[in-house]
Amino acid sequence: MGKKILIVEDDEKNLKLMRVILKNAGYETIEAENGEKGVKLAKENIPSLILMDIQMPVMDGIEALRILKTDPLTKDIPVIAFTSYTMKGNKERFLEEGFDGYLSKPIDVKGFLDIVKSILGE
Repeated sequence: MGKKILIVEDDEKNLKLMRVILKNAGYETIEAENGEKGVKLAKENIPSLILMDIQMPVMDGIEALRILKTDPLTKDIPVIAFTSYTMKGNKERFLEEGFDGYLSKPIDVKGFLDIVKSILGE
């Protein structure tokens, strides 16, 4: 298996699609359905990359990002915002929050893998 990628997504269809795309590209996936569980799994597994939905139950992606970026154990893990918020200015807002990249829903398979590989330096 390749690098570990943590997917934090509450929508089962999106989660399954990302899992299939990433596994077919040779990555190992870890999955969480909310930000709180995502933070816990990030600290336990130290993935190479985190794909973070923004709007989720329990803890949203922005709050989870803030926790991850202030923890010495997880602060250097790149985090990509994965969201259906596609209004003008949202991408810039998420990057200003500290996300390392931005992906909009629905998933464009080639664009999705291109961004993942770029962030991972591949």
